[in-house]
Amino acid sequence: MKQHGSEFALEGLEFRDTLVLGNGATLRLPAVMGVLNVTPDSFTDGGRYLDPEPALAHALAMENAGADIIDVGGESTRPGAGAVPAGEELRRLLPVLERLRERLRVPFSIDTRKAPVALAALRLGAAMVNDVSGLGFDPAMAATVAQARASLVLGHTRGTPDGMASRAEYADPVEEVRAELAAAVARALTAGVPRERIIVDPGFGFAKNGQHNLALLAHLPRICTLGYPVMVGLSGKRLGIGRAMQLPEHRLARNAAAQVMAVLMGAAIVRVHEPAPAAEALRVVRAIKTAAQMGTAEVHA
Repeated sequence: MKQHGSEFALEGLEFRDTLVLGNGATLRLPAVMGVLNVTPDSFTDGGRYLDPEPALAHALAMENAGADIIDVGGESTRPGAGAVPAGEELRRLLPVLERLRERLRVPFSIDTRKAPVALAALRLGAAMVNDVSGLGFDPAMAATVAQARASLVLGHTRGTPDGMASRAEYADPVEEVRAELAAAVARALTAGVPRERIIVDPGFGFAKNGQHNLALLAHLPRICTLGYPVMVGLSGKRLGIGRAMQLPEHRLARNAAAQVMAVLMGAAIVRVHEPAPAAEALRVVRAIKTAAQMGTAEVHA
């Protein structure tokens, strides 16, 4: 696997302070995305929010805890998960989305690989489509998002969840992921998705082992050079980073550290299951950056 040099210096890259979503809502960056899994089998919280009322309560709790946007999914994409028919995905999602539209103050996005599910969610007010397949699953997805003028997250993976672990082979994971994300961006632009509506996600845990995840995190600025806001999803996953570093099993602490480092290296959105710690950490990051911009004399004044 190719090794890259230190890339903590981000001079020359331009990062946005805000992101205007497809429905006109504005996210202050870096932003926290709270995860709402309306599924029976998701890795972290499968089955807990299948019913609409607990799902709504959890979404509102995440909003109160500091989530800037709520990402709602009706199909697990954990390693080994099988596909869910669009009809079943909609059956799980629609009652929840209807309630969110009425009660949620922050915007919500739809986590789906299927154009019909995305279209239904967009009609119910979703501001963003989070396609973990990077337009690789449903050929109609790009046109669906383009017609709605919605925001689109292009996730990186290879294959489908039930077989993606066998596709985790890279000579240079950073450059290969970057190139494959660039190809997904090109498909989105060709379909008419506005450039300013595109976000990219290197897909931590999707067709990647611990060494691949660690390399991508260490060299995240290479993904930022694509010129699009970067979203990272490190929460609730067996990323293998701890095993790669021979660390004990303290996933929450590792994820918190990784999220902060990702933001310091340019990530615009962190996707998390527990928004409160992430929101507090990002407040600290913003304060430190503000102090750095002010200068030492002004901080002590």
